[in-house]
Amino acid sequence: MAKDPLGYEVLTYVWIIALSCLGGVASYIGKVRSGVSRANITEFVGDLFISGFSGLMTFYLCQAADISPQITAVFVGISGHMGSRTIFAIEKRLTSWLEAK
Repeated sequence: MAKDPLGYEVLTYVWIIALSCLGGVASYIGKVRSGVSRANITEFVGDLFISGFSGLMTFYLCQAADISPQITAVFVGISGHMGSRTIFAIEKRLTSWLEAK
């Protein structure tokens, strides 16, 4: 049976958001170092929000697929690093799935 999103403990959400935001910080640092982006607080905060959201969506997908907590943590961190690319990938899959129905 699927778990209600409100049924998780607050500590679970803290870990998920923190892990995905760490991935976002790593991505942002990489972008600044490579010259793709300038050090900008607005862009940094935006990247953190996107990373947190993509990590949370990945967490829900992993829970629905009954993936182990360790693999879920890896996926959440990577999706936080990927940021909006994760959201676009999920959107593409969802669109293909809906069009097939």
